[in-house]
Amino acid sequence: MARQQERAKRTRAALVESAAVEFAKRGYAAASVNTILEGSNATKGAMYFHFQSKEDLAKAVLAAGVGRFSELTRRWTERTDVGALEALHGLVVDLANLFRSSVIVRAEFRLIVEPEFYPDVQEGGSKVWGGAAYQLAMRAADEGTLRPGATPERFMRVLSSSLAGQRFLTDFTKEDDLLAERFEEALEVILEGIAAPEWLEKFHRDGWPPIVSEVVG
Repeated sequence: MARQQERAKRTRAALVESAAVEFAKRGYAAASVNTILEGSNATKGAMYFHFQSKEDLAKAVLAAGVGRFSELTRRWTERTDVGALEALHGLVVDLANLFRSSVIVRAEFRLIVEPEFYPDVQEGGSKVWGGAAYQLAMRAADEGTLRPGATPERFMRVLSSSLAGQRFLTDFTKEDDLLAERFEEALEVILEGIAAPEWLEKFHRDGWPPIVSEVVG
């Protein structure tokens, strides 16, 4: 029984991974179930044992993507060895690296712009990392590294939309290798207007501290 359960678990994971590859490449509507089956080495019967439809499979990819985002953001929001803005920088750079390294994450980002999954945007990956940015901005305010009167809510909204826009642009221009640089640039431009002068003076002098990446592949 345990062996059968383990085999079923591997089959399900292979289907989700193969579906992510197909969704990331073609989007939801054009994705081929047959191609997903070929990529996973699973039978159609095995697929329908785990998933009732292609839509059900896509929702599993969305959930897996949210899981990857949650793991990454939790590691950075729980860091206490660096300041909040330094942790936010690490989060932003690792977020870009996660987009590059994880086909699950790329597929999640592709799926949420499909009409079939508009309702999932509010609970998707952007909510996870947007919430982490807000949490770190709140901590930065407590640490005194934001300007007086700066609101974490506005900071989070502007940063989230800026990162999403950079992600779309690098997709169009096929410049994924520049994503971390673009994300870092977006954060720095926003911080010029919202960070405390004392923090900015130190940043202009010393730059960012070295990042120990939290992306494990």
